[in-house]
Amino acid sequence: MRIENEVRLDFKDVLIRPKRSTLSTRSNVDVSREFRFRHAQVDYHGVPIVAANMDTTGTMEMARALGAFEMSTALHKHYHVDELTAFFAALERKSAAFYSMGITKSDEERFDRVMAASGAGADTAVRHVCIDVANGYTEGFVRFVARIRERHPHLVIMAGNVVTGEMTEELILSGADIVKVGIGPGSVCTTRSMTGVGYPQLSAIIECADAAHGLEGHICADGGCTTPGDVAKAFGGGADFVMLGGMFAGHDECAGELVERDGRKYQRFYGMSSRAAMEKYAGGVAQYRAAEGKEVLVPYRGPVADTAQEILGGVRSACTYVGARRLRELSKRTTFVRVSQQVNEVFGRA
Repeated sequence: MRIENEVRLDFKDVLIRPKRSTLSTRSNVDVSREFRFRHAQVDYHGVPIVAANMDTTGTMEMARALGAFEMSTALHKHYHVDELTAFFAALERKSAAFYSMGITKSDEERFDRVMAASGAGADTAVRHVCIDVANGYTEGFVRFVARIRERHPHLVIMAGNVVTGEMTEELILSGADIVKVGIGPGSVCTTRSMTGVGYPQLSAIIECADAAHGLEGHICADGGCTTPGDVAKAFGGGADFVMLGGMFAGHDECAGELVERDGRKYQRFYGMSSRAAMEKYAGGVAQYRAAEGKEVLVPYRGPVADTAQEILGGVRSACTYVGARRLRELSKRTTFVRVSQQVNEVFGRA
């Protein structure tokens, strides 16, 4: 047993210190990014915000709606092969959607069927894949990433989740272009309370980004953002992409069931390791494990376009406060200050 005494930080622990700026309006800020991925050698251009591959938010409808903003969506794992084939064949901007998969034999076989049906060498094929597990620290996961990279050298691979620099490096060296960072910070994730395992998300982003960028890799901050300001902090901490679940929940494009309580509409939203998800897709919680997610009702919020605009507006505004004309400049111009209080809540939370 050992204890690390250095303080690690979450989004709530810091604010971004303002700096002099020559920007006169938020409209002058470019929130898009351009990358070239280390292994796939594919160019990316877009707004690097990704809807999470939860079955409520990672929908084809969400991908189409966010595609209008040049954002992306990681599709959930439970679409049928024919649905996926038709969707990816019709997808004009290939980075608008990630195919999501686990690491079981059936996951790999299903992916092979989708690739074969869409034509692996054709422009209609899947080009971006999210290999997603709760615990990215197993040897089996690393071997799986390496095998997919060997079989598909031109595929953009996002893989995770991890929270430490050494495992970020391991995954990049094994074939991942983007490492997904975050264990336990999600709004409907209970991993930290059920297992005692996790890492404060902002520090995880800072440390993993440093490790990834040294190898010409990239990271996607996954979880913990509850406001546009948190998204700005994630980018300021070095994240190349930011994945959002709860912030995109409750919209028309989501698949959650709508319910009405006391005259107000809500939508069901749950973690993919929750009892609700496992009962839906696995026949219940296996005897050898415990549920590590919860189910909640979130207020119904209409079309996702308004939320997307709000998030982008917040990020643009953050850039103007530190003089960053482009999103890629934000991390270079960010200084975090530690705080004991984020906002004045005398009249309740906004």
